[in-house]
Amino acid sequence: MDSNKIFGLRPVLEALKADKSFGKILIREGGESELLYQIIDSAKKKRITLDRVPAERLNRLTKNGNHQGVVAFLSSAEYADLEKVLEKIQLSGKTPFLLLLDRITDVRNFGAIARTAECAGVDAIVVPAKNAAPLNVDAMKTSAGALNYVPVCRVPNLRTAIYLMKNYDIKTVAATEKSDTGCFAADLTGAVAIILGSEESGISENNLELADETVKIPLRGNIESLNVSAAAAVVLFERVRQMSGI
Repeated sequence: MDSNKIFGLRPVLEALKADKSFGKILIREGGESELLYQIIDSAKKKRITLDRVPAERLNRLTKNGNHQGVVAFLSSAEYADLEKVLEKIQLSGKTPFLLLLDRITDVRNFGAIARTAECAGVDAIVVPAKNAAPLNVDAMKTSAGALNYVPVCRVPNLRTAIYLMKNYDIKTVAATEKSDTGCFAADLTGAVAIILGSEESGISENNLELADETVKIPLRGNIESLNVSAAAAVVLFERVRQMSGI
């Protein structure tokens, strides 16, 4: 990850000015300076995740280097524009198949999901600007290279993406234990965008309300839920099965 990490006020500010793709920026708690305010203002305009953290964490990340109160992580790959991706799918004549991730912040889960998504033929993964795992070296490694093939689109929030799906006549299907419909009984053919939420809090109520349908994975054991990467495999490959006519 070190090759994706930069620190110091000037280096981070110059990277922002150069429109580099950021995963997130860490700011020292209580830090104040004109350059720091410029970084914060630019990051907010670009919808880059900003986290206030103790100085000790920045010291550890930089091995006590001169971080000047700011450490940033660049993305290992560029984010794609969702509208351009949808237009490309439309022009190709392919039936759209997308995956929306709501508040999935664990990098290893994100990478594992991306690997499954690529194998299932997902056209793009959509994540929100905040509360999403960074597109970094660890994510690329965990995905076994899948993130080189599946575009990741970052949007201000998933509501934006869901509304856009409706404009393109793509049905949004939220996978949630709150549903009364099993994923094996639901129709997952046609133009579909699957929504998955974090294991801790699931899909937000606002996004659930916007989804066209909800489905759940039938469970038979005592544990109430699957790991989100395992859940992704079940739902995505149920779509593959249905589209294959098996």
